[in-house]
Amino acid sequence: MQPESEPNPEPGKATRIIHNRRHKDSLGSPYSPVYNTTTYRFADTASLQNVIEGRMPGNLYTRWGSNPTIRELEQGLASLEDADDALAFASGMAAISATLFAHGRNGIVCIGDLYGGTQELLTKHLQPLGIPVTFLLQNECEQLASALNVPGMLVYCETPANPTLGILDIRKLAQQAHSGDALLAVDNTFASPVNQRPLALGADFSIHSATKFLGGHSDLTAGAVMASADHIRPIAQWRKNLGQILAPETAALLSRSLRTLPVRVRQHNENAMAVARAMQNHPAIKRVLYPGLPDFPGHSLASQQMEGFGGVLTLELNGGREKAAKVADSLKVFLLATSLGGVESLVSQPCATSHHGISREERERRGITDGMLRLSIGLEDAKDLIADLNQALGQL
Repeated sequence: MQPESEPNPEPGKATRIIHNRRHKDSLGSPYSPVYNTTTYRFADTASLQNVIEGRMPGNLYTRWGSNPTIRELEQGLASLEDADDALAFASGMAAISATLFAHGRNGIVCIGDLYGGTQELLTKHLQPLGIPVTFLLQNECEQLASALNVPGMLVYCETPANPTLGILDIRKLAQQAHSGDALLAVDNTFASPVNQRPLALGADFSIHSATKFLGGHSDLTAGAVMASADHIRPIAQWRKNLGQILAPETAALLSRSLRTLPVRVRQHNENAMAVARAMQNHPAIKRVLYPGLPDFPGHSLASQQMEGFGGVLTLELNGGREKAAKVADSLKVFLLATSLGGVESLVSQPCATSHHGISREERERRGITDGMLRLSIGLEDAKDLIADLNQALGQL
């Protein structure tokens, strides 16, 4: 008698990413070709009308996101965080702005530190349009309940945050938001879906600058939002009417990059931990901000809601802006450049790049000092990155 067969186990993350979008190509290609097509012909007007009005599936017009290459990418993005659906965008800021317009018109409450571009969007564009925006520091979370004073508001945060790596309790924020008849959006760019899945912790939206870890090679610009189908639908309307769709060629490039995401992120995590530990006791460094360090303020929480601590860390140097700039200028393996999440290691000064558009007073209020250097740790040998930092710090 044959033993009863075990039920098929759920495929692992890497297996799902590689195989879940496999295209049944008539010529045998394991992946979908790039459809550069902008428009699609129909046999008759009735068929066209049925696709436009959603009564039958079909491709219509690429600006609407109706393109096989883009939809295949979105299926892969959704599976990264076990979401019902996902939307791909031309940039991370496009993904953020469409989400805020679609779900934040009754008011937005931002908690903790934000990417400078997001903060500029909120203060210089959304507030002048009459959308109420409230900013709470990370240590002001107890004020969230009173800030949710209108039904249908949106709570927005980053965790880990840029550039302080601040950690917020996603599960708790989701509970507080839902109790106040609000939704929770989490910018998950720094963590990536390999290290953290906000939707599984109760968030309603997970947003990414796919330019960073999802793309991973500093050769594409894109964004993504993962959420339920009901929450995605209004965002898709904003994407369509604002013209925020990415090109099919970029979608295909991003799909290719996703297939190596788990192995890349694991190495980013390992290298970043090694660099953070090596820099902890350097006399020129005031503090190392990295969630993987036991003395980091958010370490315990990060250990609970993250599977890895990410590839970004921030060094705060003794001596301020000039000394930080001197170290950045002296590095030889690290490239002096904006962005993060690529295979190459990058260094930037938040006060001069990501948060340049934020006033010095506001940066200081948030603990973003001029002596900070944000490091995006790449896939080089960790010993070479540590040696490069030591020789640059030795120039002080």
